[in-house]
Amino acid sequence: MREISIVLSIFLLLACIATVSGATLGVSGYDVDPGVFFPYDTGTVTVHVYNAGNTSGGPVGISMPNLINPKVHVINTDIFNTMTYIGPGATVDYSFLVTVDPPDGTYFPLFTVSTNVYGEGSIHSTLKIVVDSTDIRASISKKPDAFSISKKDTVNVSVVNPRRGDINDVLIIPKGTGVDVTPSESYVGTLKAGSSVQVPFEVTPGQQANLTFQVSYRNGDNKHTTSVSLPILIGEDKLAVVPVVNNVVLTSSGSAYTLTGDVSNAGLTDAKSMVVTIGAPARAVEPYAEYAIGSLASDDFSSFELSFTGTDLSAVPLVITWKDINGNSFGTTKNLDLNTGSTGGTSASGSGSSSTTGSSRTTTAISGNTSTRTSGGPPGGGSIFGFGGSRGGGISSFYPVIAGGILLIVGIVVYKKRKWFAAKLKRK
Repeated sequence: MREISIVLSIFLLLACIATVSGATLGVSGYDVDPGVFFPYDTGTVTVHVYNAGNTSGGPVGISMPNLINPKVHVINTDIFNTMTYIGPGATVDYSFLVTVDPPDGTYFPLFTVSTNVYGEGSIHSTLKIVVDSTDIRASISKKPDAFSISKKDTVNVSVVNPRRGDINDVLIIPKGTGVDVTPSESYVGTLKAGSSVQVPFEVTPGQQANLTFQVSYRNGDNKHTTSVSLPILIGEDKLAVVPVVNNVVLTSSGSAYTLTGDVSNAGLTDAKSMVVTIGAPARAVEPYAEYAIGSLASDDFSSFELSFTGTDLSAVPLVITWKDINGNSFGTTKNLDLNTGSTGGTSASGSGSSSTTGSSRTTTAISGNTSTRTSGGPPGGGSIFGFGGSRGGGISSFYPVIAGGILLIVGIVVYKKRKWFAAKLKRK
């Protein structure tokens, strides 16, 4: 069918050539804008009429140009009321402002123009106009599983042009309440037929909301819009940094205390610019008021050392702050309970705060010493062999073992020297 249409178009184009008083008139071509119409779109069809005759023929008058098709409607017919003269070697352009009715398909309006030479008739040529109602497609191609308050995440908007013609002036504008989006709009420009583009936006929610990305574009001079919605659901970040504190040791030096330990990243995301310090009511002092760990990769750990003063050592608030790769700030406070050895996590104030829970090894006070440290060995004392000792612990719990060891050594020596002892006794 398509081949028949092409052959028919070539035949009519050749048939449109007329010899008028030595002049050869014909249609050299035409332009359609937009290349593919939406139903009811307004566009321009420009037809180029030329005079290929020699100079002896003189100019020829042409008038009443028209496009004939029941689905194609010419809007500016009133501008063609006068006759136009076209000389040898010259070209005249006729621009028709048209609208095209549905349904989708390919239409072949007939261009016709009359001459001023009696009996020579008109020039005819078949044109082609395509109508397609297929809209562009907008979707969210990248987003987090859940958003966090005041945390910046990247959202990608995908725009696909499945049409047979290009679209122009593609512009994406995010709209929503309680959500900060950067940039406030993104200009794509021209999107070729059958192509797509990914446009990133940085989204920082202040509340749970609904974010809409409005996509506007032009098909020729006709403006069209489509949109895609993104629910901003606030939830737990499954990839978040999870600080865990271990191996805590507290020692005293004069009126100040030194706290050492390890902080591990049990989350799935690397922490950036991590800093550890002591919170109120304790007061961090030099030389280690703050300890900068820096980057802490997932499943990695780092040691820290802090110095502080305080009167109540029942619990020490350990404040941990860090940032993600986008510069969002997070923090958590772990209350290291020095009486029971347990710790609890509380949410730190500030942008992108998160709540985490850590753990530290049991701490016990050593009698007669001002230091508090992580306990070691079996609870309640006892020897490494599993017998002897007392509940009091300390070196005294090993006295029975030591005494038994001495007796065992003496027995071995006596046994090996028994002959020597026997000889000595006989001599006496």
